[in-house]
Amino acid sequence: MLVLSSIYLFVLEVPLLQPEMTWMLIGENMSEGKIMYKDILDDTGPFSAWVYWILVFVFGKNIWIFKLFAGAILFLQMVYLNSLFISYKSFEEITYIPAFVLMILVHLSFDILILSPALMGSTFIIFALGQLFSQTVLQKEGKDSVLLVGIFGGIAACFHFPLVFFLPYMLLVGIIISGFSFTQLLLSIIGYFLPILICSVYYFWQDALPEFITEYILTSRTLEIYKHVRFRDLMLLLVTPLFFSFMGLFTGSVFKSLTVNQQKQLQLMLIFLFFSASAFFLTNRIAPYQLVIMLPALTYLISMLFLSVKKGMFLRITSISFSLLIPIIGYSWLFWKTQNQTMDTYGVYYQNKHKITEGKTTLVLGNDLAYYQNAKQVTPYLNYHLTKELLTDFNNLENVVMAFKHFQQFSPQVIVDEEGLFEELLEHLPILKEQYRKSGNYFLLDTNNTKE
Repeated sequence: MLVLSSIYLFVLEVPLLQPEMTWMLIGENMSEGKIMYKDILDDTGPFSAWVYWILVFVFGKNIWIFKLFAGAILFLQMVYLNSLFISYKSFEEITYIPAFVLMILVHLSFDILILSPALMGSTFIIFALGQLFSQTVLQKEGKDSVLLVGIFGGIAACFHFPLVFFLPYMLLVGIIISGFSFTQLLLSIIGYFLPILICSVYYFWQDALPEFITEYILTSRTLEIYKHVRFRDLMLLLVTPLFFSFMGLFTGSVFKSLTVNQQKQLQLMLIFLFFSASAFFLTNRIAPYQLVIMLPALTYLISMLFLSVKKGMFLRITSISFSLLIPIIGYSWLFWKTQNQTMDTYGVYYQNKHKITEGKTTLVLGNDLAYYQNAKQVTPYLNYHLTKELLTDFNNLENVVMAFKHFQQFSPQVIVDEEGLFEELLEHLPILKEQYRKSGNYFLLDTNNTKE
């Protein structure tokens, strides 16, 4: 894992990504006492935001701490998923092949290795799958594991909203495969909504409950999304692991006789693969790191391939091909994107033009977050697409008044106006127009005309 990851980090030199910059800015703002959704306009999950806050508060804005923490989470997923398959006899023998398969799969793309909300939330999805396995395999009537299924699923949704797909998945497999009684079904639903209720109560205390609902729960795919990569790129990355997964499904069904419990596990994972793919339709950022949600199911199916055929040339060819092809595809894709300069909407590239904000309080009304590299982000307007929706709604007098208060309170020294959003706002707020002078795509604070 260290060797394969080092190629991304030190040979191909993966840039700081736009989402990573956003997450560090969230942590920095929260460490200053600001409240998510109320003082920080973004749709990052509350639990993810708290993790970023703790890391920045303890270690500062250090991207390497984020990467080390992500590596530790990935290692935890490998260990837990492998032990899960061993404990519930998913395969005939005790083996570390699932951990190896997952280790290869996480190098399908360089951004799977970052500390994304999808990565943190998927960890609890795996924990929830473990509780579903215990229900399916052991056929317990105990209510503790049923409650934990819901709680882990709810925690995952509080990390990353697209993981809400686990709720219909839990209900479907609970009824059809695990045979949940009405009481168990009710317990799992209560457990699912418990973490969300806790978050709602917290933001109610902080006078930010409406913002939590509108900015996190209701924003999924209602806004213009961040298309960091194209869907074609995602399919290009997915085609090889899906090919090996279908081979695993075929060989595992033809060359092996599965027990009743193993058949139920296979059904669990196949349905999970379908539902996890549906999460892409709920995300506001199209990026390869969202693929981490599908990896548990892919790991299970590909492990079936290697454990169904134990010897012979076919096994050697497939194992070597899988071990080499997946990382090479990831490396080649990154190299190709970098050489063709198609990473500009995804990476943070500091250039001479960004020096205008160095050491100054800054607001970026656009997608180029490199302006924040050596600057201080101010005002709540962090997520540009949410900001654009608010600042262009001139019929809503409350939004206009709040915008005026924010600009008066923070008075950013430099405003980067990539699409003319601030210039249009100034026509409705002539007092602000007196305080700023335009220079290209920038608005610079005129301290001589600034009103206290």
